[in-house]
Amino acid sequence: MNSDAEMLTLDDLKQLDLQLFQPRHGYRYSLDPLLLAHFCAEVKPGGSIADLGAGCGVIALMLARINHSATVLAVENNPEMAEIIGRNIRHNGLERRVSVLADDVVNLRCRFPASTFDLVVSNPPFRTAGSGRISPRAGRDSARHETTAALADFIAAAKYLVKPSGRVCFIQLPSRLPEFMALAAVMKLSVLRVRMIHSNAVSPATMFMAELAKGRRAAPIVEPPLFVRDMDGEYTDEVWR
Repeated sequence: MNSDAEMLTLDDLKQLDLQLFQPRHGYRYSLDPLLLAHFCAEVKPGGSIADLGAGCGVIALMLARINHSATVLAVENNPEMAEIIGRNIRHNGLERRVSVLADDVVNLRCRFPASTFDLVVSNPPFRTAGSGRISPRAGRDSARHETTAALADFIAAAKYLVKPSGRVCFIQLPSRLPEFMALAAVMKLSVLRVRMIHSNAVSPATMFMAELAKGRRAAPIVEPPLFVRDMDGEYTDEVWR
């Protein structure tokens, strides 16, 4: 039987005093969830947050550290990853404010009343089923490709769960921006903010982040682009922060 040392790594997010277990060879978080957590930023004191498709729980735990009195629910369909989230919650001493639910986003209507959370955040699978390169490593494909739930399901679940006074934040591929905007319009969600992420100042966008709300009308604000690296290949000051 393989030991934890063989199956998992323990990685530091020193700025927020977090240590996270994650699979050594399965899906591992990258910069994307870190940027999204800071894009979402704060909720009101004592607010409630839901993270849909939580992976190892990195966004949920970051938002718990940023929002010192908030409660956070991490929803993850993969039972092995949900178990890792639980371990990360305990390892970081956040059992009182962070919980994990091992379930699919398509089932959340049966578990919660509508308009339960102040913030719903999601770093969902980026690619549709059957598209792109399939990873040979266990766990990576289901994290990158839609399986039981599509982008529309994640957005619909977020709309159901968020309060009219709350916010919804997503990160996705630029190639899916037209689909994302169309789904938001069909579901009567207002796009409040959009920010494009670029590898550097001369590269095309690699990701976008968007903030949505229900029950409100607003003209979307397109924020200045976020450049991950400068032209020397070093992280920009904003990314270092």
